[in-house]
Amino acid sequence: MSKSTSESVPLPEILIFPERLLFADTTELLLNKLYAVKNVRQINIQGEGLPAIIKAGPGTGGPVNHPERKKIKVKGEEIELTVQVGRIFVEICDIDLVPQAMKDIEAVCKEVLPFSFNLEVGRYSKFKPTTTDYNKGLVK
Repeated sequence: MSKSTSESVPLPEILIFPERLLFADTTELLLNKLYAVKNVRQINIQGEGLPAIIKAGPGTGGPVNHPERKKIKVKGEEIELTVQVGRIFVEICDIDLVPQAMKDIEAVCKEVLPFSFNLEVGRYSKFKPTTTDYNKGLVK
């Protein structure tokens, strides 16, 4: 969702792991409320892919027409949802701000999600180039 940056010290992330995959409308509402939480730097989502075309089988090349592959508005920007969200990674600006951010994020999740969820603190996204990145020529 945001531009990736390279930093010397990895910033903490709060993982939101809902009990169920989220509908597009729920994803849109949750992301907008999470971006309103103080000290949230960026948010990444992960989930089951929603391809636009059938890649294998009798209908190869035909449209999938999944009802959850929609355009959603996040922070005023229209984004095509290509996954049905199952995990949300919320990066926080500073390790010292995690306890308050955790409380705020939990409150948002309780408000938006009608089912249970787990919250964990850690670092889940890569924050510096890997050997593979160098081998592929992605970093010079």
